[in-house]
Amino acid sequence: MTNVVSVRFKDGGKSYFFDPGKFEIKHGMFVIVETARGQEYGEVVADIRPIEDDKVVTPLKPVIRIATEADSKKQIENKEKERAAIKTCEEKILKHKIDMKLVDVEYTFDNSKVLFYFTADGRVDFRELVKELASVFKTRIELRQIGVRDEAKMIGGLGICGRPLCCSTFLSDFQPVSIKMAKEQGLSLNPTKISGTCGRLMCCLKYEQEAYDDLLRRVPGVDAIVRTPEGQGTVVSINLLKEQVKVRIDGETEVRMYKADDLEVIKKTKRKDNVENIAELKVLED
Repeated sequence: MTNVVSVRFKDGGKSYFFDPGKFEIKHGMFVIVETARGQEYGEVVADIRPIEDDKVVTPLKPVIRIATEADSKKQIENKEKERAAIKTCEEKILKHKIDMKLVDVEYTFDNSKVLFYFTADGRVDFRELVKELASVFKTRIELRQIGVRDEAKMIGGLGICGRPLCCSTFLSDFQPVSIKMAKEQGLSLNPTKISGTCGRLMCCLKYEQEAYDDLLRRVPGVDAIVRTPEGQGTVVSINLLKEQVKVRIDGETEVRMYKADDLEVIKKTKRKDNVENIAELKVLED
């Protein structure tokens, strides 16, 4: 077992393990840690705890010190520099007529590097831009192209639920989301209703999918042949959340309601795909 402390560098960002060393570190503190990019200022999001060695990426980087007042002041200054750098970079982009959109700028804590995050439809040649930015900021420059999901995470905003975006508040990683999830959850397959601010499928489709997968394993699909207390019949519709099934008994016109547990499946059927234009909707998954 190895003692670790979890540190996060951005709101809603991923947390990383560090070696706490001799420091008494508690949740909510700010610390200076050693990273692959150099020294960074981060927030402790979990108390020191032991974890299994196979879950630690070695060598484990150390906590250099608990952040001082001077460190906090420097972090605030870096944030002010980032706002100024955004304006400067946007001016340079217009000057060089590059088809790209600047999203965010990030200074490393020790100012050894400035990272510029941008989106673009394809590959862009920004070599001249990097040279000019390096001459302005007198430090290492890195331009990093990101996707629309990452853009939404950095900028933030409100979802259609009226709450702040999940990705910018508590989701540290993006989980795979598919059209199949929306279909199985009985949601409208209108792209405008199942896509988020970023234009891709809403991340919250993933939240309840395990429960739906479990229900789908236990509830027969439409057109399945089942045996009921009244005889054999065909499933005509289902209420997945209530685990109720409507069955038409062979030779009868009346439809009866049953609990899924009261039925014996004789013949399963492949669940119907009611997506009319799957090619169009697939774009939302990319």
